[in-house]
Amino acid sequence: MARCSAAGRRRNEAGFSFLWTLLLVAFLGLGVTIGVEVDSTFVQRERERELLSVGRQFRAAIGRYYETTLSAGRHEYPVSLDELLQDNRAAGITRHLRKVFVDPMTGKPEWGLVRVGGRIVGVHSLSDKIPIKQDGFEPEELSLRNKRKISEWVFAYSGERQKAGTPARPSPADRSSSGISVAR
Repeated sequence: MARCSAAGRRRNEAGFSFLWTLLLVAFLGLGVTIGVEVDSTFVQRERERELLSVGRQFRAAIGRYYETTLSAGRHEYPVSLDELLQDNRAAGITRHLRKVFVDPMTGKPEWGLVRVGGRIVGVHSLSDKIPIKQDGFEPEELSLRNKRKISEWVFAYSGERQKAGTPARPSPADRSSSGISVAR
């Protein structure tokens, strides 16, 4: 009889060890899932932060291009993003932007363009992701609050309104979703 109880005890202990192993695997799986979710949220926040930085650079470059007065005393916006890289309108070459940046949200050098009269007044990402950041923007970026998609974050320069401190808000009809691809 001692023999049967020892064998039965081993069987129960093996079942107990199996149950603990299953629980351990379940908790590890849950931990990995939570870790991946936290990591993807962190990565998107970083990409949004980078997009804001790149968008500011585009807005500033378009503003510098616009503010460069031509001989007739008029201002104009660029026709292409390449004109921000090399402005040949005046004597010498002026570079308003070092390079056409890669969109941090899509990983591609393609941007949606905001055009007025065939000229570029701003850019936006082509990403349809939902932004994590919904508030807490700088004063010149208040128009980015509470947007449903990253592609609604428009970085535009609007001449006289920009000088007065009013954020640029081009109408939806002026937005081009076709984007531009610039090979570098």
